[in-house]
Amino acid sequence: MTALKDLGGRRPSYRERVADALRAALIAGELRPGEVHSAPGLAARFGVSATPVREAMLDLAREGLVDTVPNKGFRVTAVSDRQLDEYTHVRSLIEIPTTVGLAATADPVAMEALRPVAEEIVTAAAAGDLIAYVEADQRFHLGLLALAGNAHLVEVVRDLRRRARLYGLTALVEQGRLRESAEEHLELLDALLARDAEAVREVMTRHLGHVRGLWAGARPR
Repeated sequence: MTALKDLGGRRPSYRERVADALRAALIAGELRPGEVHSAPGLAARFGVSATPVREAMLDLAREGLVDTVPNKGFRVTAVSDRQLDEYTHVRSLIEIPTTVGLAATADPVAMEALRPVAEEIVTAAAAGDLIAYVEADQRFHLGLLALAGNAHLVEVVRDLRRRARLYGLTALVEQGRLRESAEEHLELLDALLARDAEAVREVMTRHLGHVRGLWAGARPR
């Protein structure tokens, strides 16, 4: 696991950056269900001090991503296949129609501004950097949904993404298949800018399907 970079600034933003990196590691499956991690141990892996890690893990405990283990640290919570199916189903009900709607309503300049983030996702996939991939993927999708003008919708999807685990990502990197999913972000942007609602629907349906299809198929049992 690579160390965090540029974690400067006031303490609250520092803690938030640590929490975001820990969430990305959880979502990417680098921190596995059932594992118990101490704050000093995680701090050493991330190259930061233990205090913000401990504070960030308490935030994650409130979100249900980890459980506290007295005198030991934090245990990564497990997510069942049924839960993953339910999270993906709810995401599809929200994200697909919302993104399709953007083909008719979103500002092209605002959509084009997301292209560097989409390219960042592709770069992370090519490098096999799962934490960078997950972080950029979240920024892209939440930034896109924000163009619909419904802040509550964005928070609901953010919460669903936090609760999911993409265990298959490591295997996809090893198989050289993660870039396939990464490049769909650019394909989606092109369809949106072309105002092609049906193409947007097809790409989004395929892309979300990877969570319980391509990625799940690579997940160890």
